[in-house]
Amino acid sequence: MEEKLIYSGKSKNVYEITSGRYSGKYRLVFKDDATGYFENGKAVFDPGYDTVVGQIPGKGAIACRFATHFFKLLQEHGIPSHYIDTVSDNEMIVEPALPLGIPADSPEFPGSAPLQNLEFTWRNNATGSFWRRYPFVRPCRNIHKVVEAWTKGDTDILITFEALEETGAMTRAEIDYSVELVKKIAEIVTSEFGSKGLHVLDGKFELGRLKYGDRKIVIIDEISPDVVRVCRGYAPDKDGNCTIYKDCTVTNFAEGKRTIKNRNQVKAADFISVFL
Repeated sequence: MEEKLIYSGKSKNVYEITSGRYSGKYRLVFKDDATGYFENGKAVFDPGYDTVVGQIPGKGAIACRFATHFFKLLQEHGIPSHYIDTVSDNEMIVEPALPLGIPADSPEFPGSAPLQNLEFTWRNNATGSFWRRYPFVRPCRNIHKVVEAWTKGDTDILITFEALEETGAMTRAEIDYSVELVKKIAEIVTSEFGSKGLHVLDGKFELGRLKYGDRKIVIIDEISPDVVRVCRGYAPDKDGNCTIYKDCTVTNFAEGKRTIKNRNQVKAADFISVFL
């Protein structure tokens, strides 16, 4: 099987297959690299951060198996994706898809850059970067799967839906469709975790246009431990707000920087076994 590397990211490499059974398709190879932050000189792994801080042996294989489980679950619910097949512990075959983006208007100007791809976050509860940006919101309040878009790169940057429409990156119809698609997938993922006694705090999905055919917008990339944050002990009131947030949430504000942690957040290694 001949192939060429077309993208190298934080959690996987993407290759275009140029010969053999899957010629013309893409091969995803999941990595052991993990994102997070450093605390007291030690790496703390957390999928809510966008900096690679180390490796977890076997993480790529686990992410691939996890993604396979959820892509097949989405198929059962009629949700479109680029998934075709899983061919090894850490390798997946997918339909070619183009990340949502747009070329730079004036690349001749220093500093200009294209919008290469978008990531959509969804949040059941106010925590992580959502709370750090909006600290007037009560931690872990139910925010009904609010969806936001981010440009992906060395540092992920929040971009408004109005800006996406005005710049021509997406039409209003595409934005509305994408938001509803993300919410549908989020509901399925949340329900699946809930059936195992776990609660999803938030997650992130990448969407793209199928390269061939009708160029439909579908979920691409992965659904893995890298893209969800999960907790135990979720105890909602009638409005869906967690009632034990005072015992679970720890915040701090020092040197102009806000932090928030959840004591009941489950490490990926601890919830993976529930599914795998």
